[in-house]
Amino acid sequence: MFINEVEHIVGLSKKSIRYYEENGLLNPKRNKENDYRIYDEQDINKLKVIKFLRELGVPIRELKLLSDGKLTLEECMEDRIRKINNEEKNFNKVKNMCLEISKSKSTVDNIDITKYFEKINTLNKEGFTMRELKTNKNKKIRGAILSSLIFSSFFIFLISVISYFQFTENDNIPWLIYIILMMLLSFPLIAIIYNLRLRIKEINGGEEDEASKY
Repeated sequence: MFINEVEHIVGLSKKSIRYYEENGLLNPKRNKENDYRIYDEQDINKLKVIKFLRELGVPIRELKLLSDGKLTLEECMEDRIRKINNEEKNFNKVKNMCLEISKSKSTVDNIDITKYFEKINTLNKEGFTMRELKTNKNKKIRGAILSSLIFSSFFIFLISVISYFQFTENDNIPWLIYIILMMLLSFPLIAIIYNLRLRIKEINGGEEDEASKY
């Protein structure tokens, strides 16, 4: 089957699937006639395993070790358990800070910020944060929409100008040429909208910028 079908079955974007291929986690066969990737049931099962382990928080580097036989699944899960236990401890530290602040009846003006700032800063240095990651996603989505609007505004402007003179001036261009021009200028707009949808899907999928995360 082709990548479009795989994308639908597994629930991963094309970008994510190709990223896993680039990292040697998947090696689909190629069609000799057109060099298209052809995925079989084994590839589908591998992708399901990859997606499942990623949902458990297993990083790419450990997936590669698993794939190369340098790490067992048992060792991988034991490592995840240790990290989850550490995360639980950190969550409890944050919870205790919140309880302490609540019981102290502190206000924004008189909170003992020096003490709490040092505690939260220590957690941050250990890689722990309570900040909502959706904020970053929203920023990326807004950026994608803004850039799409900037690019599409140029073509919309051209369509508007040509259409204005076509309908207001007596000496207008032949209608067949006008229709062809409108079609040619509409194609980039359709492409921009399509790519925007793909970009938003990738951002919401959480697999973009994998290399920077691991």
